[in-house]
Amino acid sequence: MVARYGEFIDNDLGPEGLARSVVVVATSDAPPVERLRAAFVATRIAESFRDAGKHVVLMMDSLTRVAMAQREVGLSAGEPPATRGYPPSVFALLPRLLERAGTSPNGSITGLYTVLVEGDDLQDPIGDTARSILDGHVVLSRALATSGHFPSIDVLESISRVTGAVTGPAQQTDATTLRRLMAAHRNIRELVEIGAYVPGGDVDADTALALLPQINAFLTQPLGEEIPAATSWNQLAALVGGGA
Repeated sequence: MVARYGEFIDNDLGPEGLARSVVVVATSDAPPVERLRAAFVATRIAESFRDAGKHVVLMMDSLTRVAMAQREVGLSAGEPPATRGYPPSVFALLPRLLERAGTSPNGSITGLYTVLVEGDDLQDPIGDTARSILDGHVVLSRALATSGHFPSIDVLESISRVTGAVTGPAQQTDATTLRRLMAAHRNIRELVEIGAYVPGGDVDADTALALLPQINAFLTQPLGEEIPAATSWNQLAALVGGGA
C-alpha cells in the first residue's frame, strides 16, 4: 500500500500535480475509524476549496474500503449484518458521503470514486448503491484486461446520466449507434465462436462483425497517449457512418 501510494505521488501526480493537490491517506492496516474518517476529511477539504470558488476534482480509492471500514465499526457496535454482511449503517453512510460532491453557487466538486465489486458481480450491494447515487459509472472488465484491451472499459455496462447535457445530437447518435452494434455483436458472439452464426439474419450483427477490428482499435489507447476530444468524436463518426 505504501509503495502504491508513493508511485501515485511520483508518477501520476508528479511535482506539478502535487503542487495543486491535497493527498489524504489511510492505509489498509489503519484502524477502521481512521480509514472511515479519511474519506470525510478529504471531502471536507474539497468542500473548502469549492466554497472558495474553486473547481475541484475529488478522487477516492476506494468507496468499497470506506464501506468495509463502516462495516467493522457497525458490527463491533452490535449492528446486525444485513445485505452480504453489511449492516444498515453502511447504506445510510454512503449517501451522506457521496451527495456532498457537486456544484454550488461558488464552485464545484467532481467526484471520482472507485468501487471494487466482489467477483465482478455488478449487483454487488456497494456498487449497486453507488450507481443509484452517482451521475454515471465506468465499468472496468477483468476479461478485457486479461486480453490486453486497455483501457479495459466495458462500454455496454458503462452509463452516464449527463450525456444529454454535455454532448450534441450528432455525438449522441454516433455513440448510440456504436453501442447498438456492440450489443448486437454480444448477442451473437457465442454463435460466432462455435461457427453456428449465419450472416444475413441481423443487419446490425453483420455490420458489427465487419467493423469489429476497427471498433476494438477505436476503444483502445496506450497509456500516456493524449487524443483531443474533437479528434475522438470525428473518428467515431467516421467509424459508425456506414453502420447508422
